[in-house]
Parts: sequence; structure tokens; C-alpha cells
Amino acid sequence: MNKYHDTEVIINNKRYTLSGYESEEYLQKVASYINNKHNAIRNSDAYKFLDTELRNILIQINIADDYHKAKDKIIEIEADNESKSKEIYDLKHELISTQTKLDSAQKEIEELKKELNETQKKVVRLETELSEVEKKRYQ
Repeated sequence: MNKYHDTEVIINNKRYTLSGYESEEYLQKVASYINNKHNAIRNSDAYKFLDTELRNILIQINIADDYHKAKDKIIEIEADNESKSKEIYDLKHELISTQTKLDSAQKEIEELKKELNETQKKVVRLETELSEVEKKRYQ
């Protein structure tokens, strides 16, 4: 089981203690993200006209927006991954099929080479016999 951590962080210029089983680096990363959202709202032109509750709502909306965009991106990546996995599967299947055809073609080539060799031997033998027959006929 992971170790429980208490980590001091600064969010919106205030010190907080975050606790959890995640690493201290992760807790700092989360705090930094939230702090950046506060800074983004603070840097907007309308910041000074917003009350605290509305500022917090805007930060929550921004965080929810980031969350849903990341979630949509994950769905898109997973779909792309699935598509590529299917393509890889199809390519592997095609490769195996092509390899099988290649093996078959190579066997056929070997058989045809043997047949050609036997036919060439037969031609030489027949030519030799013909030559001998012609020699006997003219003697």
C-alpha cells in the first residue's frame, strides 16, 4: 500500500495542506494546476467586477471544461488505437496469407526446377540416342 502524504501547497496565495496516498510531486502538480486556473481568472479584465463566489464558479467551470476536453481526447485516442489495432490485425493476417502463398510458390518453383532438370536430362539422353541411331544408320 502507498504511503499517506501531507504536502503543503500554495493556491491563490494561500497555504494549504493536501493529504493523500499520491506522491508529494503529484499533489504539488494538482495544486499548481488549480493555482494556474486562479491566475488565469485573475488576469482577465472582468476579474475585479466578479465576487468571490462567481470567481470560484468560473474556476470550477474551467476545470470541468479541461476535464471534459481531456475525456473526449481520451475517447478519440482510444478509438484511434482500436482502429490501428484492427489495421495491424488485418495486416498481420494479410502477411500470414502472403507468406503462405510465397511458401507455396517456392515449393512449386522447386518442383518445376526438378521437373525442368529431369526434362533436360531426358532431352540430352534422347539427343544422345538419336545421335547414336544416326551414327549406326550411316555406318
